[in-house]
Amino acid sequence: MDFLRPSTWEEALAAKAAHPDATPIAGGTDVMVELNFDRRRPPALIDLTRVAALTEWGGDGDLLRVGAGVPYRRIIEELGDRLPGLAMASRTVGSPQIRNRGTVGGNLGSASPAGDAHPPLLAAGAEVELASVRGTRRVPAREFFTGPKRSVLAPDELIAAFWVRPGSAEQFAKIGTRNAMVIAVCSFALALDPERRTVGTGIGSAAPTPLRATEAEAFLAASLDWDSRHPVPENVTAEFGRLVAEAAAPIDDVRGTAGYRRHALSVLARRTLTWAWGGLR
Repeated sequence: MDFLRPSTWEEALAAKAAHPDATPIAGGTDVMVELNFDRRRPPALIDLTRVAALTEWGGDGDLLRVGAGVPYRRIIEELGDRLPGLAMASRTVGSPQIRNRGTVGGNLGSASPAGDAHPPLLAAGAEVELASVRGTRRVPAREFFTGPKRSVLAPDELIAAFWVRPGSAEQFAKIGTRNAMVIAVCSFALALDPERRTVGTGIGSAAPTPLRATEAEAFLAASLDWDSRHPVPENVTAEFGRLVAEAAAPIDDVRGTAGYRRHALSVLARRTLTWAWGGLR
């Protein structure tokens, strides 16, 4: 196995173009597990830890651009007030050691249906910036995932960053078999935008890919009293939970049954709505 260690973004893109079968590695929290268990044996690794551009974040108009190499710990500490939903999800990732190393870029690269960062990115309407020697493109998070651990990422592309609009009324909740260092049985993220009067959702670990509950979004956006911000009626909360559960396509596996996942998503949707709307009020 070859080990490539570029120092600049340009060198990294050139290495990926020359070795399209190479696997990029930053925190290594996913890749090293697969290597250690011999589930994967790529012909080459591209170590991105020396590429400083991937560890930077900044504003561009009303959007934030967050480099793919920014670890979860920094998202919690530096971006928690701007991206509260993603920060909440980041706090549930593994142990402090994993949060120090793991990155949202790596989570996107693995494209796991259970990735903790995926639901808040979907709910916030984020875009993923992909780059190669051919150029750069931005793909909406809702279009990024194509199947279990599959995405639109081309063989010669690397994930450069994600773009997202800062929000305040965001929530994330997750069900697991224990409180810490656990793969989600299911997870849910919610983003309310009172200025645009829109609702965003993200469902994790309950379908072949992370997905949105678009019917639930439309229903809730039309049902909320955005002007007076009166409490959400119980029938609206219940219907929102039902529509979220209906949007999922879960399976039975060792972590939970499909029926349990649907029920849990309904509960998580109702809870996060109560928390997010209560914060706005």
